[in-house]
Amino acid sequence: MLKDKDYKIYEAICLEQKRQEEHLELIASENYVSKEVLEAAGSILTNKYAEGYPAKRYYGGCEYVDMVENLAKERLKKLFNAKFVNVQPHSGSQANMGAYRALLHSQDTVMGLALDHGGHLTHGHILSFSGQDYHFVPYYLNDKGYIDYDEVLRIAKEVKPKLIVTGASAYPRKIDFERFSKIAKEVGAYLMVDMAHIAGLVAAGLHENPLPYADIVTSTTHKTLRGPRGGIILTNNEEIAKKIDKNIFPGIQGGPLMHIIAAKAVAFGEALKEEFVNYQKQVIKNAEALANELKKLGYKLVSGGTDNHLILVDVKSSVGLTGKYAEKLLCSLNITCNKNTIPNDTEKPMISSGIRLGTPAITTRGMKEEEMATIAYLIDKALKNHDNEKIKNQVKAEVLLLTSKFPLKNI
Repeated sequence: MLKDKDYKIYEAICLEQKRQEEHLELIASENYVSKEVLEAAGSILTNKYAEGYPAKRYYGGCEYVDMVENLAKERLKKLFNAKFVNVQPHSGSQANMGAYRALLHSQDTVMGLALDHGGHLTHGHILSFSGQDYHFVPYYLNDKGYIDYDEVLRIAKEVKPKLIVTGASAYPRKIDFERFSKIAKEVGAYLMVDMAHIAGLVAAGLHENPLPYADIVTSTTHKTLRGPRGGIILTNNEEIAKKIDKNIFPGIQGGPLMHIIAAKAVAFGEALKEEFVNYQKQVIKNAEALANELKKLGYKLVSGGTDNHLILVDVKSSVGLTGKYAEKLLCSLNITCNKNTIPNDTEKPMISSGIRLGTPAITTRGMKEEEMATIAYLIDKALKNHDNEKIKNQVKAEVLLLTSKFPLKNI
């Protein structure tokens, strides 16, 4: 037993389990996996080295892990109506690196949504490999907080990118993939969609599927997809698929994590069920309810609301607090969220003027619109009384009461 062999690690796991049980998890990129996903992720498949691909391994004894990877691929293809998939990337960042390498040469010009306007680190930030290996030109949101497609086209005509990347980590609105496809075709560029945040919504048919429009689609397998932490790459182009496979292995990774691929397969199977569609519908309903309640309480939201699973709140203009302060305060009261830059932010990224809120995890716990009203009230009460210890203690007590009604053991 771990408790007897390594108590320090056992204790840290127990403390984290208690934190997850007693906190309202509002980080938009986090979720709770099923017991079955956990079982697969913790299985003896972690013992097996399986460099290569099914039926083309560099080690013997891979007949059963081949079954696992083939199941994962078949389910993923069905889930997104894709012709070719790679389930081996260890993370979303690795998936993006593999996709870039399949299409680009060093310092090729690429366009991506600016990080401070909701993009992702791997969409061209200078601190990321993406911004170092390629020449990224950013595009931005308009004054209303929406992607400005006309401006994207203008920039694309000017810089003539080899690749246009769309997808986001903090964009609360639907993305028009068909429009992006037309822009890419007009300037002779490839189109890549990083659907990491919205993959579960796409799988449930609640957001447009990028596969008919994009040359490559990447994603994580956690977040809204509610699987283990990992990445995937999808395409309908056979030649690009061959390049993807070579660039994942042996290009940037060694042996695949077969226990995680098994957990991915389980999650993909779950996502093919009607219950998953109903879950994603509730995720969106909850996000809309939370957004509406916060607006009633006087909070300014980037773009004025949400179409998906997340909300970006401008706390600085709403209550005079920085995102960093709001995050720390709320976390101390068992409400977990993350600070986030907002368009044209005057604060540094590690300070920021906003917080990002998401509903996937609390929806997995079974919470609905009624609980969203309560959560909005608790957030508001905490932020507007940030220097009142008595009221903060009351908020924490109410959070603990709410989480106790939706225990993780039922997931």
